[in-house]
Amino acid sequence: MFEKTDEELKALGAYDTTREIAQQPDLWEDTYRIWSGARRAVDAFLAEARAMAGGPLRVIFTGAGTSAYVGDTVAPYLTRTGDTGAYRFCSVPTTDIVSAPLDYLVPDEPCLLVSFARSGNSPESVAAMERARQAVSDLRLLNITCAPDGALARAAEDDPQALNLLIPRANDRGFAMTGSYTCMTLLAALVFDRASDGEKDAWVRAAAAMGREVTAREDEVAALLGEGPSRLTYLGSGPLSGLAREAQLKILELAAGRTATSFDSSMGYRHGPKSFVDEGTVLVTFVSEQPYTRRYDLDILAEVAGDGIAARTVAVQQATGPIFEGDAFTFAGTGPLPGAYLALPFAMVAQTVALLNSVRLGNTPDTPSPSGTVNRVVKGVTIHELEL
Repeated sequence: MFEKTDEELKALGAYDTTREIAQQPDLWEDTYRIWSGARRAVDAFLAEARAMAGGPLRVIFTGAGTSAYVGDTVAPYLTRTGDTGAYRFCSVPTTDIVSAPLDYLVPDEPCLLVSFARSGNSPESVAAMERARQAVSDLRLLNITCAPDGALARAAEDDPQALNLLIPRANDRGFAMTGSYTCMTLLAALVFDRASDGEKDAWVRAAAAMGREVTAREDEVAALLGEGPSRLTYLGSGPLSGLAREAQLKILELAAGRTATSFDSSMGYRHGPKSFVDEGTVLVTFVSEQPYTRRYDLDILAEVAGDGIAARTVAVQQATGPIFEGDAFTFAGTGPLPGAYLALPFAMVAQTVALLNSVRLGNTPDTPSPSGTVNRVVKGVTIHELEL
């Protein structure tokens, strides 16, 4: 797909999606520059937000769909690598905040709401911010979005207690979120990770090199699909468990539901969800860079492969420790990337799988919903008034 001409991709209905997957390494380097340029304003904003709290400030990462999975990816990572003396990180979808705000928002607990949104025009994006303003006495708002003119960014632009961080080139035109997911994940990691600037710069450059490797090795990604699965499941641990959820959504979206999907953590899969596996299933595990956690990822791969119940059992991994010796897409030649940064090139593998699977099914990845009932920006949501 990445070697096809523009005309060939347009004929397949895959022009936007293919180009947007391929451009992500450039976008990650842009995102690093955006963070560097905004660093002083971000640090001042966060210092003011921390001053609200007598102890660690509660940070809620929020979004809907793929944007929610950004939070699911970065929250576990930052619990390990962020400043937990200053922050308590968690991930709560906007859809939960809007539908049951007082189940997730504590009125007298200072809070920083970090909203992720590609367009910012989904009804829940602004509604979650409004419910938080309504429910929480001491609130600050950090919006990480790809649309400067989106409703979320506009709703906060004149608010002295809010800050917008914009990644405009990551505002995907295609149906599926690709670069928007990885760039928002990266920007959140850069903002809250305690690593040095030099480490962050090196990790972004390494992730970008690995991402370019994915497009160059498209044939190997295609081989992971084999003859084409009827079912596909993704597993991961820690931050890569959040990525697993996003990866399965890409398959589901671009196949318009014609390929059954599931996701879970590597340890959780045995507790019932493994029943999903049959002879038409491809199981993919994202292997952690953490030596202890990696053992559990490799265990489930060995177990499913040994059971002989799946069509293929596949690892996506870095060769920075023990590896799965069966079917795998393996990155070599770089030191271990921390989880939130490793999720970026791993996501490109999953996005490429979803793209190839969609075309294999005769679907059009740029507009995969034949009925038009599933849209790039969610429609038809009624936001009800909240009385406190």
